[in-house]
Amino acid sequence: MSYEQSLYKIVEPVKKTTISRLNKKRKWEYGYNKEHDIVVISKTGKIGNILEIQGLRIALPLLPLQLHETKLNKWQKIEYPKELSKLKNIFDWRNYPEESKDKWYDFIDEEFKRRDEGFWFMNDGEPTYITGSHYMYLQWSKIDVGAPDFREANRLFFIFWEACKADKRCYGMCYLKNRRSGFSFMSSAETVNLATISSDARYGILSKSGADAKKMFTDKVVPISINYPFFFKPIQDGMDRPKSELAYRVPASKFTRKKITTNEKQEELVGLDTTIDWKNTGDNSYDGEKLNLLVHDESGKWERPDNILNNWRVTKTCLRLGSRIIGKCMMGSTSNALDKGGDNFKKLYYDSDVTKRNRNGQTRSGLYSLFIPMEWNYEGFIDEHGRPVFDTPTRECYGPDGELIDIGVVDHWENEADGLRDDQDALNEFYRQFPRTEEHAFRDETKNSIFNLVKIYEQIDYNEGVKTDATVSVGSFQWVNGIKDTQVIFYPDPKGRFKVSWVPPANLQNRIIVKNGIRYPGNEHMGAFGCDSYDISGTVDGRGSNGALHGLTKFSMEDAPANHFFLEYIARPQTAEMFFEDVLMACVFYGMPILAENNKPRLLYYLRRRGYRGYSMNRPDKTWNKLSVAEKEIGGIPNSSEDIKQAHAAAIEMYIQNHVGHLGDGVYGNIYFNETLNDWAKFDINKRTKFDASISSGLAVMACNRHLYRPNAKIERQKLNISVAKYDNKGYSSTIIKN
Repeated sequence: MSYEQSLYKIVEPVKKTTISRLNKKRKWEYGYNKEHDIVVISKTGKIGNILEIQGLRIALPLLPLQLHETKLNKWQKIEYPKELSKLKNIFDWRNYPEESKDKWYDFIDEEFKRRDEGFWFMNDGEPTYITGSHYMYLQWSKIDVGAPDFREANRLFFIFWEACKADKRCYGMCYLKNRRSGFSFMSSAETVNLATISSDARYGILSKSGADAKKMFTDKVVPISINYPFFFKPIQDGMDRPKSELAYRVPASKFTRKKITTNEKQEELVGLDTTIDWKNTGDNSYDGEKLNLLVHDESGKWERPDNILNNWRVTKTCLRLGSRIIGKCMMGSTSNALDKGGDNFKKLYYDSDVTKRNRNGQTRSGLYSLFIPMEWNYEGFIDEHGRPVFDTPTRECYGPDGELIDIGVVDHWENEADGLRDDQDALNEFYRQFPRTEEHAFRDETKNSIFNLVKIYEQIDYNEGVKTDATVSVGSFQWVNGIKDTQVIFYPDPKGRFKVSWVPPANLQNRIIVKNGIRYPGNEHMGAFGCDSYDISGTVDGRGSNGALHGLTKFSMEDAPANHFFLEYIARPQTAEMFFEDVLMACVFYGMPILAENNKPRLLYYLRRRGYRGYSMNRPDKTWNKLSVAEKEIGGIPNSSEDIKQAHAAAIEMYIQNHVGHLGDGVYGNIYFNETLNDWAKFDINKRTKFDASISSGLAVMACNRHLYRPNAKIERQKLNISVAKYDNKGYSSTIIKN
C-alpha cells in the first residue's frame, strides 16, 4: 500500500468567482481575511490556491504568467555575478565606476522583489512557489554544508510561518520537529532576513541553555549575516564576528535603485539601530524587553528549574503593546522525555492548536502549532527535486548529491524501529527524535510505569496505523426531540465530547427494564460503564480535573464485540449538570449500568433524583447488608480504601495483559483510544487524582468483572491477592519484577 500524505491539502473555502472578481481589482490584502477565514500571504493583491496546513487555511499568490526555469528543471541558486561579489558593503558600491553600475540595477531590483513577494520556479514540470523568507534562506544563507537544499517540507514550513507573520491574531509558531530538520538554520536565516530590513528593533535568541543560544548566534546567525550580498547587508557596528550582540547601523532599505544611485555621504546615512542578541535560559529571559522576533530553539528540552511554560508567559508580553501584537515567536524543538521538560512543551504545543480558539480568535497560547512528520524531512530520503521518497522507488531515484535512493523512508524507518523492539526506552527515544506522529514525538520513558508499557505502546502504534476515522466516531448524545426520559440518539459531531468505536444495533439501543417504578439497564449482561466524576462546576483557576466516562463490553451472546472499550469521554463541560446529563444519556442509549466513585456523590444523587438509581451499581466487594446507608441510597464505590486502589490498578493490569497490544498471530487489541492508553502509561497509583481516564476505565473493568470481587467464604479465607505487579519494560516483552 502506497503512502498517503495528510500534511496539507488544497481547499476551496472561497468561491472561484469571488477570487476572480477580487483578483481583477487586486483587492486581496496581505493578512487575515475575516470574511473568508483565510490567511492571505500574497503581496500582489491576487491569490491562487488555498492550502490547509494543520487546520490553517493559507492563500498563496496567483501563479504568474512567467516563472523561472532552469535547464535541470529544479531549484538552483541564482548565480551571483563575480563583479558584485567583490563588493562587501555600500561604500564599495559608491566607489564602483558609475559607468558600470547600470547593468546591475535590474538584478538588484529583482532580488528585492523576490525577497518581498516570494519566488516562482519550475520544479520537475510543476510550478512551485516559495515565500520571500524561504528564498532568502535558499539563495543567500550560508549553512554548515554550504548552500541549503530545496526541500518540499521546508517550503510548507515557510508558507506556514509566513501565515503566522501575516495573521494579526497570532504570536508565532510552535513547531514540533524531527532531528536535523534544519530549524536552527532556517530560524537563524529568518532572524537575519528580518533584522536587516527593520529599524529600531530587537531580535532575540533562546535555547535549552545559554551556551546553546550563544552557539546558535556565533555559528549560524553571524556567518549568515556576514555572507549577505552588499545590497542586503547593513553596516555592522562593532566587531566583524561578535559574540553576544550583532548591531546594524546602516539600513539595507537604503539600497533601493533610487537610493543606490545617489551620492549621499556616509555620515548622512540614517542607522537601523537594530540588534540581534541571545540570553541565558531562564523563566524571566527578555522580561520587560520589546522584541520584533524571538527565536525559541530546543524549547522541548528545558529541564528543571527552567520551565518553558513560565518563560513563554513572560516573553509573550515582549511581543505585544496592549492587545496589538508587534512581534512574533519562532519556536521549534524535538521533545525530551515528559519528566525532562517534554511535558511542558507538549502542553504548549496542544495549547497552540489553530482549531481551538477563544472569542478573540486566538489559541490558548497565542501560537500556532505545526508538526511535520519525519518522513517528509529525513536525510538521505529527499530526491533531487526536494520531494520526500515515501515509498520504495520502482525506478531509479537520486538525491540532490546524485546518490541512489533504493528504499522508501517509511520502510527504512520501520526497519530501524523493528531493530529496537527489544529495548523500549531506546525505541521511544528513536520515536521522539524521528516522529511520524505527534504521539511518537511525546513518547515517555518506560522506567517508572506499573503497567506493561510494551503492550500499551504496541497498541498505540497499531492504532496509529489504523484509519481512526473508520474506527472511532466523535459525536454527542441527545434525547429524541429534546424530551428527557424518552429515547436517546447518537449523532456525529466534530465538536462532540464523546468518542465511540461501537454502536449497538437498533434493537439493543435504549433497552430499559422498569421494576417498581425504578428504571434498570436492559443490557447489563453486555457490559458496563466506569466514571470519574466531579462535583464543582467551576474552579478558582478555571482548570479543574476532567470528568471521564468509559464503556466496556464483556462476553455475551449478543451482537457485540467482547472485552471492547467502545466509548471514551474526557471533558469538563461548563457545568457539572451538563456532565451528569451526558453520562445519563450514554447509559440509557447503551442500556448498561455504571460504577462511579461515591466520594464525589453529586452524579449519583443526580441519577437517583432522575429515577435512574437502578443504573448505579453498588460496590461489588460488599454484600447488600454490609453497605452503608448512603451506599444503599445512591450506590458507587469509595476511592479511599487501599484495597480498592489496589484492586482498581490490578483490574487495569489484567485488561492490558489480556486485551492490549499484540495478542499473537498478527492480532492486536481493539481499544482505539490513545488518550486512555497514554494515561495508563503515566499512571501513578500514589497520585490517582491526576489520571481521570485511568480511574474511569479501571472502574469499567471492575464493573464488567464484579464477580471477582464478590465476597464469599472461600475468598475471604484465602485472602485473594489483587495487588499490582511492577514491570521491567526492557527487552522484547515486559517481565514482572519479583520482590
